[in-house]
Amino acid sequence: MEDGRKVHVVIIGWACTTLCLVSYTAAFSHGASLSACADMMPKHMRAQLHSPRNNYITIHTNMSFFPGDKVPVTVRSSRDFMGFLLQARKVSNDEIAGTFVFIPPGSKLLTCFEDGDTVTHSDKSLKRNLSFVWKAPDQPIGDIKFL
Repeated sequence: MEDGRKVHVVIIGWACTTLCLVSYTAAFSHGASLSACADMMPKHMRAQLHSPRNNYITIHTNMSFFPGDKVPVTVRSSRDFMGFLLQARKVSNDEIAGTFVFIPPGSKLLTCFEDGDTVTHSDKSLKRNLSFVWKAPDQPIGDIKFL
């Protein structure tokens, strides 16, 4: 009976440890959490942030847009990356603006302030060239920047 309890305790301990490790490792591959909305920091303990000026460029072909316009946006990098967080923000006050209406595979929409206003990765596959479509708000908002 005593040996049966030891085996039971060992199995429970192994199961708990395995579940904790699985949830810990899975947390990094499914994108940024809502806590990253305001400051765009991923909050991953092991995430290594790179200077955006050195590693990627954001290209939007429309130099101007009207309310409700759909704007193609491409994120390109000279190096492979696994994770990203993309938002359009007003230049005047840094508020998130507009929504994404098309995202590539391996991406998912987040709702920071409005449905679909932020995009992040949904898996840890290597990425280098991603294309999105951003929809401008229905009211004029002035200049925007993609971060």
